[in-house]
Amino acid sequence: MIYQVGHTIISPLGFSSEENYRAVKSGKTNIRLHENEFGLPEAFMGSIIENDLLDNEFSKINHSNFRYTKFEKMAILSIYNALQTTGIQANDHSVQFVLSTTKGNVHLLENLDGFESDRIHLWKSAQLIAEFFGNKNEVTIISNACISGAAAQITVLRLLQSENIQTVIVVGADMLSKFIVSGFQSFKALAPELCKPYDKNRVGLNLGEAAATIIYSKTNDTVPANSIELVCGAMANDANHISGPSRTGAGLYLAIKKAMQSIQPEQIAFVNAHGTATAYNDDMESLALTSAGLQNRPVNSLKAYFGHTLGAAGVLETIISSLAIIDNTALKTNNLQERGTVAPINSLMQNQTCTEDYFMKVLSGFGGSNAALLFRKTR
Repeated sequence: MIYQVGHTIISPLGFSSEENYRAVKSGKTNIRLHENEFGLPEAFMGSIIENDLLDNEFSKINHSNFRYTKFEKMAILSIYNALQTTGIQANDHSVQFVLSTTKGNVHLLENLDGFESDRIHLWKSAQLIAEFFGNKNEVTIISNACISGAAAQITVLRLLQSENIQTVIVVGADMLSKFIVSGFQSFKALAPELCKPYDKNRVGLNLGEAAATIIYSKTNDTVPANSIELVCGAMANDANHISGPSRTGAGLYLAIKKAMQSIQPEQIAFVNAHGTATAYNDDMESLALTSAGLQNRPVNSLKAYFGHTLGAAGVLETIISSLAIIDNTALKTNNLQERGTVAPINSLMQNQTCTEDYFMKVLSGFGGSNAALLFRKTR
């Protein structure tokens, strides 16, 4: 069995998994309008971690004079907090790091701000993150658009098949920058208001920044009740277009069916979907879920709480969903007022009780990439 032994979320809603979960369950969001941010002429809705708050928390664990970027601080703090209750020594040779990110320090392309030029590269940030914890193993880097956080957890399954690896620390992180926001603005993909996943009147997505860490270990022993097992995962690339998956949801359907091979739809408590609140994504997902026989299962999106957190999304949303199923709760999709997808699905407008043991996490992204993960709550 491969199961979660620790996790932490660093986001504008809090610096622990529990704090973030409580905020989500109560319907809180920190997405707001940002004007004159990053020198951009156009305002945008987003969720951004306060630099002073992050610096203050990071200073409590960093006792060197080495200068880290915001992206690196977020990732390191998330890992550090996740380790605190585990007893795991991160520098052990049997511990492997996996980094999920779509952009890393891409903001340094515009201005190095005193950093050396190699800090632009993902391998350098990954190296620095592992070195902070004294881990000498080469870090596995997953940068596969929006499905990065799910692809990273599928990589966990593969890594833990090795006899030499006992524990994998997977961290997903991305920070916002002029490069990222202007890119989504050029797609005309951003909503001028709080996003409305699966809503009839949705007009686009919001962006957010976060870091989230899950620590996975393998064991042949009986695990405690209310532990979360990573059962399986699957990816399917429909190679539809550089900026999106198949309109019919064909690739996502294939990923879901592969991940569901051992169970029936009625065993799934809820599906935590991508739910970006763009017309294209939400319709595509509704078609894929319906084709997979999941149209009647509760479905939610967390994007109107955190924004689209890019490479952190798959990890962050897995943590929130794990805490929800332990709490016997299927969370609502925030700001959903009137359902309106091309294929009707059971997108939740209110939190509801659930008793099933399984939940599914799905993601889709640029390049026609799709991923599905299946988790189980132990009893």
